[in-house]
Amino acid sequence: MANYYTDHPEIAFHLDHPLMHRIVELKERNFADKEKYADAPVDYEDCIENYKRLLEILGDIAANIIAPNSEDVDLEGPHLENGRMKYASKTVENMDALRKAGLCGVSLARRYGGLNLPNLVFSMCSELVSAADASLQNIWSLQSCADTLYEFGDEDQRMRFLPRICAGETMSMDLTEPDAGSDLQRVMLKATWSEKDGCWLLNGVKRFITNGDSDIHLVLARSEEGSKDGRGLSMFIYDKRQGGVNVRHIEHKLGIHGSPTCELTYKNAKAELCGERRLGLIKAVMALMNAARLGIGAQSSGLSQEAYNEAVRYASERAQFGKTIEHFPGVYDMLSRMKAKLDAGRTLLYHTAAHVDIYKCLEDIQRERPLTAEERQEMKKYTRLADAFTPICKGMTSEYANQNAYDGISVHGGSGFIMEYKCQRLLRDARIFSIYEGTTQLQVVAAVRYITNGTYSAIIREMLEDAVAPQYEGLKARVAKMADLYDESVEYVKAAGNQEMQDFLARRLYDMTGEIIMSLLLLRDASKAPELFGKSAEVYTRMAEENVAGKSAYVLAFKAEDLPSFRAVTPEE
Repeated sequence: MANYYTDHPEIAFHLDHPLMHRIVELKERNFADKEKYADAPVDYEDCIENYKRLLEILGDIAANIIAPNSEDVDLEGPHLENGRMKYASKTVENMDALRKAGLCGVSLARRYGGLNLPNLVFSMCSELVSAADASLQNIWSLQSCADTLYEFGDEDQRMRFLPRICAGETMSMDLTEPDAGSDLQRVMLKATWSEKDGCWLLNGVKRFITNGDSDIHLVLARSEEGSKDGRGLSMFIYDKRQGGVNVRHIEHKLGIHGSPTCELTYKNAKAELCGERRLGLIKAVMALMNAARLGIGAQSSGLSQEAYNEAVRYASERAQFGKTIEHFPGVYDMLSRMKAKLDAGRTLLYHTAAHVDIYKCLEDIQRERPLTAEERQEMKKYTRLADAFTPICKGMTSEYANQNAYDGISVHGGSGFIMEYKCQRLLRDARIFSIYEGTTQLQVVAAVRYITNGTYSAIIREMLEDAVAPQYEGLKARVAKMADLYDESVEYVKAAGNQEMQDFLARRLYDMTGEIIMSLLLLRDASKAPELFGKSAEVYTRMAEENVAGKSAYVLAFKAEDLPSFRAVTPEE
């Protein structure tokens, strides 16, 4: 019987991440829960076995319930009834299976009914669900909004809401409005304190809200009358049981059909403040978006795996000119690149998740006791690393998911254009990954300061110090040359002193950053498990070498006076 976890040993490999011992040590607090909860691990080895058992259960559900239901979900989708959203019938079945397996709210602490999973393992779970049905991952994984509620809410709010999430209720983050997409400082949904009701009342419209008719909402609203910017925004908790919010419209989308994208109307909806006033955008949304971007990385990795699986399956069965097409150079080149991008994106995802785990665990410990000087330094280090890696992870993995889905159709040839093949749905589903939760262009904007201040260069140089297996020394030397080209390109752009030129070339520098880092991560992985990653390390490094050389040549030949010829010309001009 198929299992989306055990069928792919590359996932389990990352449970042995170099930081995993430290993550478990921090997450489990010296395994204190073993005295209170029967299912809590008693030591490190027990903890890892727990993760493996959980992933195997989820892998079984993903392969044998969620994936077989995905076509029906895509065709039916959610629908609107009297101002309420109704999931597709098979989505209800999928969520019921996850709920009965105890796989809801898995990242939350055991005292709320969760499984206390670190981000690294939660990302693995997200990947498995997404491989089976990316639209379901949106519904199930948005329960990670609960982590933001935990971080900024008080203990009373945690005890009232978080157990409901662990019991299977759903969440959404209501941020976007008709006139406030990427520019959330323009949010105008109004929050007014009502002395009569003893609570905040929300009025306005939210648009493009994923899973918008959820049970519990985190809502960004303008609490400070007369304010115009982000300093007037606060985060609120809205409970659907209170009423006051209706679904005006469900978007008819290109892909992820099972995931409802709603337009909501708030009419005196009762809500409560989550965290401090005026910090809704500055703190809460930033934390929420970083978590969501890690989630898109997992969603992208899962879909990339499924696109590759479908392509390999078709290529091994489709015969032309007396042999199966997997033996044609043009096809096996595509397949090898798909696998290399899959492995590269996945290792970047879990490496990023590991950094997030350490600083988030230390932040949580800080709520209970003062950190030691060494712990404060550790938290500072991994906060910086997580902030630097997250935009690279979200952008690169989502772009690779799109490329793998596209190439998957190419492997299928004309059949890939026929709706009965899964590959067409994967392409439709993947397209949103590089758009929502911050477009790739916005990830470039988030990453560019780490490019220009030398953070990424220092990371790359430190990674180049790590030893690799003897058979990969040659590849490592080639990556070192890429790093030299990268540094030369960055210094050239900085020396030009032209902001517009820097902005124009930033995407090329961003891509080079990601390609070099992922090459080094793959060489690390291949040194430990050549049977799993050796081929991908070679293919990816060669591909990165080709790309970095080309992008570096482009950057180093560019001059500020070249910019006018690239600006868009309007019809009037």
